[in-house]
Parts: sequence; C-alpha cells; structure tokens
Amino acid sequence: MAQRHASRTIHSRQHHFGWDNSLAPIAHVVPGETIEVQCLDAAGGHYTETSTAEDIARMDTSRVNPVTGPLFVEGAKPGDALRVTFQGFEPSGFGWSANIPGFGLLADEFREPRLQLWKYDSTARQPALFGSARVPLKPFVGTIGVAPAEPGRHSIIPPRAVGGNLDVRDLAIGAQLILPVAVEGALLSIGDTHAAQGDGEVCGTAIESAMKVAVTIDVLKGEAPKFPRFKTPGPVTRHLDFGGYDVTTGVGPDLMTAARDSVRAMIDLQVSRHAIAPVDAYILCSVCGDLRISELVDVPNWVVSFYFPRCVFE
Repeated sequence: MAQRHASRTIHSRQHHFGWDNSLAPIAHVVPGETIEVQCLDAAGGHYTETSTAEDIARMDTSRVNPVTGPLFVEGAKPGDALRVTFQGFEPSGFGWSANIPGFGLLADEFREPRLQLWKYDSTARQPALFGSARVPLKPFVGTIGVAPAEPGRHSIIPPRAVGGNLDVRDLAIGAQLILPVAVEGALLSIGDTHAAQGDGEVCGTAIESAMKVAVTIDVLKGEAPKFPRFKTPGPVTRHLDFGGYDVTTGVGPDLMTAARDSVRAMIDLQVSRHAIAPVDAYILCSVCGDLRISELVDVPNWVVSFYFPRCVFE
C-alpha cells in the first residue's frame, strides 16, 4: 500500500490518563486526513538511560499509559466506525522493559523488580540486544481508543469495547483498525507505543518506547462493530519466522492455568539452554514470545502453546 504523508503533527505534551467523554479535544481531524501523533512510552518518560530497578517503585502508577488526544473527528457519530490506518512509525531508539512486582502472568513467582533498558536502531531495522539475545523489532501502538458513552473517567489500563489498552502486536504499519464510535466526534487518543512485543505480553511490559506514529483516519458511516477489529496487510510474524520456534505447552481444564504452565515451561527451557536468569527469560518471553490457544474443543482439557523464536539466540 502507498504511504501517505502527514499534514501536521499532534504533540505528546497534549495527553491524558483516562477515557472521559467530557475531555475537550486538542485538535479536529477531517475524514481522510493523515496526521502524525507523538506518543509517550507507557511510563511517560519516567525511565532514562541511567535508570535502575529502584526507579520502578518510584513510578507514579496514576500516570501510566499516557495517550495523546483526544482528537475530534468531523462527522463521526454514535453507530459509525472509525478506521485508523497505520502509515508509519518513527521510533525513538530508547526503550525499557520491566518485571513490576504484583504485575504480570507469573507475578506470584517473580516478586523482585527488574528493569531492562534497550538501545536500538531508530529505523527498527536491526534487532535490539539483551545480553546474547537479539530481539527483532516490530513497532506498533499499544493503546488506541475512542471515548466511551458512559460519563466519568474510566481507567486507561484495561482494554474496552471502544479500544484502549489492546496491546495487539499486529497494529503495526499497514494495519487498519476499526473502532466503534460511541460519542460525537469519536474523541480518538493514541499512545503506549512499543518497539517489540510477544502475543500475551506475559510479564506485563513490552519494549516500551516513545515514538511518532502516522495514521490516516476515516469514518465508516453506520458500520460500528461491537468490539474492535482489524486487518493486516500481509503475514504478521515474518520478523520472527526465519529461525523456527521452540514451543512448550500447558494442558488442562483452565485456560489461565494452562497459559501459566506453558510460559513457565519456556522460561525453564531458556534458562537451561542459555544460562540466563529466570526473570530475564520471563522478560524475553514477554517481548518476543507468543501465547496461542491451540485447542479448545476436546473437553475437558484445553491446550495453550507458547512459541519462542529461535532467531533470538541464533
């Protein structure tokens, strides 16, 4: 697809921390317009190149996942759909990942803070390095949504029917996201950009990284889906597929338990193979490994698989 050039830039200093349909829009957008949106990372710039694990406890949790916006889209009304096409990403070249106590799929097992700082090629064409691991990059938007119809402020953390903190790795360049419009003007906000993430984001963080995002915004009259949907321009794992995968599974009657079992097994496998700390294997699983529901029909047990790309260590 041909990329469009942005007509203007929406600056990240104009951001907020919760979904609220009473927020005044910071800009108006006409359907078909392409704009560039500056996005802060999930910690709003809290971490720097000199940060340590001690800084995790100092982070203000009421100010996580800042999103730039809201943007009023002319002509968008309840019942319509907003189509957001991701035209391009300009990553900052700096990011962070963390094991945050009390957060993540295995929070009960990994209780100590751990901060990983990343430097990477800002074109995202070269892997990010983590010791002997090399993580291929795929920039995308983690949090994107429109204002809900319900009044008041709603937390930025959980995903919603109107979008929000979706953390879908494939909302990358060329993807088209369709959001249901719940209020006049939609009030679109974008933030929480990532340089790389695995499906599941199992430790709770990706490679969290500020960047600029170019998007084209369109209104689809009367086409609001019940929940967000999207389409991709082609294969979604080419940045990882070339070396194949190691796969572990969890099997049982509870999907969450099976997911935990599959991740735990992969952590054990990576620790034994590469002599890395378990918490580092956990972070690597979060930034480049994929949780998949492999089977849901053979009662009473289900199968959850965890795919780890071998290219990371090869």
